[in-house]
Amino acid sequence: MNIQFKKGVLDLCVLALTAREDRYGYELAVVISSKFEVAVGSVYPLLTRLTLEGYFSSYLRESREGPPRKYYKLTPLGRDHLNELIEEWRSFTVSVDQLIKEGIG
Repeated sequence: MNIQFKKGVLDLCVLALTAREDRYGYELAVVISSKFEVAVGSVYPLLTRLTLEGYFSSYLRESREGPPRKYYKLTPLGRDHLNELIEEWRSFTVSVDQLIKEGIG
């Protein structure tokens, strides 16, 4: 998948994946990578930025497999932002699909 496409939707994917349950960085990278290739290292700066913007809070949780993991929890502001991004995404994809149909029939 085109790298510019990925950059544009990574925020949306990370926010959406934390909407139902808190997640840790590596877990998010693995889940996203199961759908399209993403470098694990690209997820952590994104999580830091989204946390600084107030969309996530974070906490440490003990892990059976090693050191404690840093989990990210969607804040009410983050949920509002997610809903805005979903609305924008749906409008965008409808428009792009219409243009594709016009172009190739």
